[in-house]
Amino acid sequence: MDAEIDAWLALEAVPGLGPVALQALLQAYPTPQAILAASISSLTAVTGASLAHAIARVANQADTRALQAATLTWLSQPDNHFIPFTDPRYPPQLKSLPDAPPWLYVKGDPDWLARPMLAIVGSRHATPQGVRDAQAFAQALSEAGLTVVSGMALGIDTAAHAGGLAGLGSSVAVVGTGLDRVYPARNRSLAHRLAAEGAIVSEFPLGTPPKSGHFPRRNRLISGLSLGVLVIEAALESGSLITARLAAEHGRDVFAIPGSIHSALSKGCHRLIKQGAKLVESAADVLEEIGARLPATPALEVPSGVDGEEAADEDALLTALSGPALALDQLAVRLGLTVDALSVRLLAAELEGRIARLPGGLYQRLY
Repeated sequence: MDAEIDAWLALEAVPGLGPVALQALLQAYPTPQAILAASISSLTAVTGASLAHAIARVANQADTRALQAATLTWLSQPDNHFIPFTDPRYPPQLKSLPDAPPWLYVKGDPDWLARPMLAIVGSRHATPQGVRDAQAFAQALSEAGLTVVSGMALGIDTAAHAGGLAGLGSSVAVVGTGLDRVYPARNRSLAHRLAAEGAIVSEFPLGTPPKSGHFPRRNRLISGLSLGVLVIEAALESGSLITARLAAEHGRDVFAIPGSIHSALSKGCHRLIKQGAKLVESAADVLEEIGARLPATPALEVPSGVDGEEAADEDALLTALSGPALALDQLAVRLGLTVDALSVRLLAAELEGRIARLPGGLYQRLY
């Protein structure tokens, strides 16, 4: 296996060898070692002369061997993984992409990559309500068995990861740097949690810094891993709209939460809805759309009940909503809960059909 990884890492160092060309090589040769051992004339027939000569040169370069040594040292540490396209652990969802990455670096448990995923993305400059919605939706979907995938950016991404980690489905981050770096640095503690309880994924070599061109590539992986993409707060120029466009191109579902017509952070979501994205008011809307494509296992069922202390909390919530409809902040004061904690309980009660969210951000009991 070490010889195979050495060969993959040598191919990674070939200048200009992208996913499409490498896929063509993998169809022509059975292993990465066979690619490196092929003659220039044979390689030229597949990739053209320029790439063929680059492949022939790179295996003997000293700096390539130094890079391989550094990566192998990283891989010797617990929970660090290199997963090439031919590895059984490579996510099946990604294989359908025409430009699927030939390999992935993974920090954490790669088994999360085989689970059904739902992407949640949005603005880095999210409003407090957007952050609450992202965390609450992510936790409800995670409790329903979906793994929440996002890009570890500030704002909506960070809240989505926090919500996913709080549920059964956990969370996976796809990043635009090498996995020996944390970007943004403010999310270092989140990165440690994701590595311990979920996974962090990158197609970029170790040492790769954050560059603007890397994030659209990251976004295609977020979309490619997912059954669908939920956009929460996005301006018209938001990178989240790139992820949504890629999702549509990949045949994934696109969901968007509407907002105020006066908010710049609603305009991207409203555009998506006009273009055919499903308008979402609760996590149940997402589950209703993708539920038929989920494996029928208990882990993927929407939680249907609570007990003990949680049952008492639910009773108090329903009692408080038995009268006139209340706003989130009013309800939080009445129950003595933080807004974040209350948002999660409200969303769970919505999923059970016990309360309704009314226009103006009000909530009321249904029965």
